[in-house]
Amino acid sequence: MHDTGTGSTGNTAHPSRRTVLAAMAGVTAALAAGPAHAAAPDDSRLRALVSRMTLEEKVGQLFVMRVYGHSATAPDQADIDANLKEIGVRTAAELLAKYRVGGIIYFAWAHNTREPHQIADLSDGIQKASLELPRGLPVLISTDQEHGIVARVGKPATLFPGAMAVGAGGSRSDARALGRIAGAELRAMGIRQDYSPVADVNVNPANPVIGVRSFGADPRAVSALVAAEVAGYQGSGVAATAKHFPGHGDTNVDSHTGFPTITHSRELWEKLDAPPFRAAIAAGIDSIMTAHLMVPALDDSGDPATLSRPILTGILRERLGYDGVVVTDSLGMEGVRSKYGDARVPVLALKAGVDQLLNPPDLDLAWNAVLTAVREGELTEARLDVSILRVLRLKSKLGLFRSPYVGQGGVDRVVGTRAHLAAADRIAERTTTLLVNEGRLLPLSRRRYPKVLVVGADPASPSGTTGPPTGVLAGALGELGFTATALSTGTAPSAATIAKAVEAARGVDAVVAATYNVTAGSAQKALVEQLVATGRPVVAVAIRNPYDVAQLPSAPACLAAYSWTDVELRSAARVIAGRVKPRGKLPVPVQRADDPEQVLYPVGYGLSY
Repeated sequence: MHDTGTGSTGNTAHPSRRTVLAAMAGVTAALAAGPAHAAAPDDSRLRALVSRMTLEEKVGQLFVMRVYGHSATAPDQADIDANLKEIGVRTAAELLAKYRVGGIIYFAWAHNTREPHQIADLSDGIQKASLELPRGLPVLISTDQEHGIVARVGKPATLFPGAMAVGAGGSRSDARALGRIAGAELRAMGIRQDYSPVADVNVNPANPVIGVRSFGADPRAVSALVAAEVAGYQGSGVAATAKHFPGHGDTNVDSHTGFPTITHSRELWEKLDAPPFRAAIAAGIDSIMTAHLMVPALDDSGDPATLSRPILTGILRERLGYDGVVVTDSLGMEGVRSKYGDARVPVLALKAGVDQLLNPPDLDLAWNAVLTAVREGELTEARLDVSILRVLRLKSKLGLFRSPYVGQGGVDRVVGTRAHLAAADRIAERTTTLLVNEGRLLPLSRRRYPKVLVVGADPASPSGTTGPPTGVLAGALGELGFTATALSTGTAPSAATIAKAVEAARGVDAVVAATYNVTAGSAQKALVEQLVATGRPVVAVAIRNPYDVAQLPSAPACLAAYSWTDVELRSAARVIAGRVKPRGKLPVPVQRADDPEQVLYPVGYGLSY
């Protein structure tokens, strides 16, 4: 949860959550059985490594940092300039030499993830640069590869449906297969820690930062799917990361830009938010990410959970019994910076029980703050050793001491193979959810409706997929035998744009409208209404939040695709054409637009043919 471009849902509606909370309050965790912990590594060997480190090297091991560039030693000049400006070094190799960081996080916007062969080369270059240093250690390379709307490695790697779509499919075996395949591809590129799965239970339709990144609103179902993905990822040798502890599913503030507060009672937190994290721990989760939000029922100090010893040590470590790696969410986010300065945050996080400090806005300031805190006695070197040992255990478990390099062979054998791509399509086909089908309009007959117009929102394509969504939908329908054309109308179409779409609709047999977080006053709603008024059949496809259907009562057919990635759009097209039957079931309730206290479509609702 680092790139603000994926943080906001754009949904400004704030329907009541009372009905959802009441329905979920009585649900208790079903801890899905997971694989046993791997055999404990040789702690004596790892402790010997720690004992030989300088204090500066120890401090560095606690940080996971961004760095610009496609190469560890020879990035483009623009990336050198960005590194000098933000970090004071030119390259990843210089970052490692100066700060001895224990981890590096990849981002597409930092130009780390152009394509799989380059990513593998970058990973190997980073490992080489670190291991050639005195007392050099392998680097734990991480990224956010949630799939759906948040992914840092795009095509030609395999991209899967996001969490809420997987929740709609409801299949543990699909979730496990997703983790297994995605993990194998990440490992082949040298990425050994994935900040996934999202373990937040999304009970707030107005949540601006989680939404479709969550498996759903039922803690029992979320727990089972979290455990299954953990088993898949870690079975492929990649550390999974459950996030965002203690739970980010009931916020109406984005922690990238503000400081959210969770108002759940301790009892409600135990029943609603805790179960997926308990399930992840039972499944042997390697790392857990903190949330930059306040939960007064768990800690009334006013501190964010990331800086809360009662939450991270008292609850996560002592009560839930978790002894794996705890990583902060990005320290550049406003939710963790609003109360304390950037020099205090890393020190307070370590005092709270954190092991990895992720992506501070000013690494030099943060690194020196921790160093000073040890030298002045606020933190002990022994406290650092505890976290460093956890990080080294994880590196050992992942095989980084034994085999830090990946080469190109794994990319060629594993990444984006035909079998993997086919598996992603099959999983997606089980997620598309049909919510409205008046007069059995769907499946759409090619004989009766041969010419189709695809209109709608074209948000920036996530995850390095093809995009734009209207073009992908039109292309997929064309491959299925329709004559399909695309007309992008955007998320806020003007009156002129709506008029153009209406005129185009009069020349076709049916219209598919891709909608994106429709609200009561949205121009997207007016677009759909005016298209319906032409008399042409209209199929609305919600390409992000599934709540759009409540705002579109005039549409004779409504589907939820849960994202606008290619794999989910292709699935929606196959459902529209009748190539596959819709099998997805709502993983969240949809409330009435005119009375948010009432549920329009409950969890588990979904039509078929």
